[in-house]
Amino acid sequence: MKQLILIGAFLVLLCKPILLLAQPEPDQKPTPEMEFQDSFYESLLQKGIENNDKAIAALEKCLKLQPENATVYSELGRNYLAQKDYKNAYDSFEKATKIDPKNRWFWVGMYDVCYETKEYKKAIDIVLKLIEFKKEYKEDLVSLYMNTQQFDKALDLINELNDNVGKSDLRENYKYQILQEPEYQSVERINLINQIKKYPKEESNYISLIAIYYKNNQDDKALEVAKSLAKEIPTSDWAQVNLFQLYLTTNDDANVVQSMNFVLASSKIDSKIKHRMLNEFLIYSKDKPQLDPDLDKAISFFRNDKEVAVAKEVGKFFHSKENWPKAIHFYEMYLINNNEDIETALLLLEAYTETAQFDVIVKKSEAWIQLFPSQPQFYYFAGLGNNQLLAFKKAKDLLETGLDFVVENPALEINFYIQLGEAFSGLGDSNKKEMYFSKAENALKQTKK
Repeated sequence: MKQLILIGAFLVLLCKPILLLAQPEPDQKPTPEMEFQDSFYESLLQKGIENNDKAIAALEKCLKLQPENATVYSELGRNYLAQKDYKNAYDSFEKATKIDPKNRWFWVGMYDVCYETKEYKKAIDIVLKLIEFKKEYKEDLVSLYMNTQQFDKALDLINELNDNVGKSDLRENYKYQILQEPEYQSVERINLINQIKKYPKEESNYISLIAIYYKNNQDDKALEVAKSLAKEIPTSDWAQVNLFQLYLTTNDDANVVQSMNFVLASSKIDSKIKHRMLNEFLIYSKDKPQLDPDLDKAISFFRNDKEVAVAKEVGKFFHSKENWPKAIHFYEMYLINNNEDIETALLLLEAYTETAQFDVIVKKSEAWIQLFPSQPQFYYFAGLGNNQLLAFKKAKDLLETGLDFVVENPALEINFYIQLGEAFSGLGDSNKKEMYFSKAENALKQTKK
């Protein structure tokens, strides 16, 4: 605000010699030209000290003398705008443009009013006019199209500017917002295809096109683009995605691993593609024990993945193949940092059972009982393990406690009865042994009805 006052004062000082020259002789009558100059300079002085009412009054005197003076209307607009009298400000600037349409600053005044009042649709017509003076106003037009949700026009203009003056962070952010809507992706797809033809060494166009294809589950087309990228820019991270696919088909273990590790470490590649690559490597390596260390390393890249528990899912993969040692390996890897995942804990205990590691079952299940004292499955595995280790009394106590927590789970209830029968058999209590085996048999019959 101080700066405005100083500028106003400076203008007055500059005008002072002219004012002195314009002063009439004592007996000379002031001419209309002199009166105009006096009033106009008075308006500049009052505007400089932010006394807009007096500035407006002085300018109105000027208009009586020169009603077609565009500069006076523009100054009126500036004073009204300072008072937030937006209607009079806009009308004043508009009159100035009608008198002198070639003065850019009069149009800027109208734009300033529209911007402050958020009349973005109205502002578009003004900015289209301003573009005739300066092409840089196309940047403003992009924002106005975004604010008025004219995304098709915004996208066309963004692509034009990207092509002619280069990309900007703001425009790229706008473009990202627009392309969240599927209806605009086909337009952008065509644009990117044309850009690739025009600039075959520009990696970002390939990457954007690949992303669109993946987003629309057009994986084959995404792969075709990746092949083109590999051909044009062999050093590209994305080229390695394509090379990985080629090495898989040629059974080239060393290069498969090298390309995979390169991609998994890249910050440029989308996580969806990384997950797909890991799944392909998992299938590729499942019968190749020599690649086990490489699979471990690959999984380590996903340690902080919040969306997919990769080591757990790999464990499930080997579980489904009844490859118990590998399932155990990956469950244990996952549980190092996720020890309270009940589902994985139970899958691990099941895998231990398949490999007859009963001492480990007892140790692990009893530790989880301390964490989850109301989870009956852990009591069941603890009882089963102790029965196999001939610790029948301990098995009985754990199973009886755990049975109280079984609710609406007939299969688990049957397993409890069987293990309790085994425990009492080991303890030499034939009556209770027969009782629990009978309960198991009756419960089994009920499940088959």
